[in-house]
Amino acid sequence: MALDTGNTVSVRTMNMIQALNSALDVTLAHDPDTLIFGEDVGYFGGVFRVTDKLQEKYGLTRCFDTPISEGGIIATAIGMGAYGLRPVVEIQFADYILPAYDQLVSEAARLRYRSNGQFWAPITVRSPYGGGIFGGQTHSQSPEAIFAHITGLKTVIPSNPYDAKGLLIAAIECDDPVIFLEPKRLYNGPFEGRPDGQVKTWAGHPMAEVPEGRYTVPLGKAATVREGGDVTVLAYGTMVHVALSAIEETGIDAELIDLRSIVPLDIDAIVASVKKTGRCLIVHEASKYAGFGGELSALVQERCFYHLKSAVRRVGGWDTPYPHAFEWDYFPGPSRIVPALRACLED
Repeated sequence: MALDTGNTVSVRTMNMIQALNSALDVTLAHDPDTLIFGEDVGYFGGVFRVTDKLQEKYGLTRCFDTPISEGGIIATAIGMGAYGLRPVVEIQFADYILPAYDQLVSEAARLRYRSNGQFWAPITVRSPYGGGIFGGQTHSQSPEAIFAHITGLKTVIPSNPYDAKGLLIAAIECDDPVIFLEPKRLYNGPFEGRPDGQVKTWAGHPMAEVPEGRYTVPLGKAATVREGGDVTVLAYGTMVHVALSAIEETGIDAELIDLRSIVPLDIDAIVASVKKTGRCLIVHEASKYAGFGGELSALVQERCFYHLKSAVRRVGGWDTPYPHAFEWDYFPGPSRIVPALRACLED
């Protein structure tokens, strides 16, 4: 962590929404070239209230609403970034980022290369992503793999309020375009139940002590959530909490690595852990087929082949559209992670 030593460090308990709001607040105050725009982010404060009161505090030119045009939002941000501003834009749900995909792939990700370093796109694209809140098939997708495949884009996914604030500040200050995916499931705290009365609290209680001032968490640096010697578990976002719950249920001495960003990826931390444990389980919420877990599996196999004691395993979402009626069956939980953990040790 890098703290701004010019500020008095005070700490308070925050959920992820509060931490992200704080990150935007301190960045707007610190850098006059930073501005925020997107659908409903101004007067309304964002559909999840991440930008609450920022327009009131910084004015209409620093935090403003846009038309419903994702391609236009990203295109405007790219132009602003090329001319020295640091725009932070919100796409209201990650499901709706696809209309802007060409702008991100063909323009933002390529600008530094195609201009031979004369221009770049220091833009941050924030978007709520993932399921667990009964959003249905068009408000629950996890599209991280389609961004990780594009050279020139960075992709960041926090799992807790402390990291969320530090990573967002680092993303805004980065000179490359960053896709910043915020797990909706973790925004407000634990999910207390579902319509059939079953309690689902295994996604953890994502509240944390967060410094109120400016600090950064470096992009591309994983965190060891739990040390262990039997098996390495790789996860990010909501799945960090779900995997931890599964590990505690089994009693297996697993080492849990929170990747925090998938591009850049902390390959050294992954390799060191797998060489120590000799086993690896990868967990993500996105559909398993062609998900980012496939890339992680290949990296582990290439770099740790002679240290592996069992096959690398993956747990992911179903290879179907996200089902509203069967959300808790689709959503990877301990009931699917626990058998995978045990299978890693049975080979």
